[in-house]
Amino acid sequence: MRTKSFTTGIHRAGQEDKEAVMAILKRTKFFRPEELKVAEEVFDDAISGGPKNDYQSFVAREAHKTIGWVCFGPTPCTVGTFDIYWIAVDPEHQNTGVGTSLVQYAVTSIKNSNGRMIVVETSGTEHYLTTQRFYEKLGFCPQLCIEDFYSVGDDKIIYIKKV
Repeated sequence: MRTKSFTTGIHRAGQEDKEAVMAILKRTKFFRPEELKVAEEVFDDAISGGPKNDYQSFVAREAHKTIGWVCFGPTPCTVGTFDIYWIAVDPEHQNTGVGTSLVQYAVTSIKNSNGRMIVVETSGTEHYLTTQRFYEKLGFCPQLCIEDFYSVGDDKIIYIKKV
């Protein structure tokens, strides 16, 4: 297992990253087709740079290849609360520190934007146990479980991290 830190390989996402990000999301086998469509819309909004756009979108690159993505932004109608909306790492690069570096980059950016709390949500199914443990390892605490949220038997778990 590699333990390399990818912090210096994190860059603002651009149009040139879109195809790779979408391919990563598909290869993870975590997202349903309708979720992939939302991810693509969020990615497009994030890189559009419009005045009402609060999404922050960053990619991890290794040797000029996009290997991970994180998207975060302020939670509407709150003061100092931010959501991490999306995070994904190419399956070939999982468990190498890329995901941790992307989340740490987001946390630092949120702190620098006067953020006080970060919210992430994930599925409660067994398939997502590694995702749940990942967030917990990074100091996110489970706060709420909404039963059958995504579908029958697929709960929504909401995690928070105070910053």
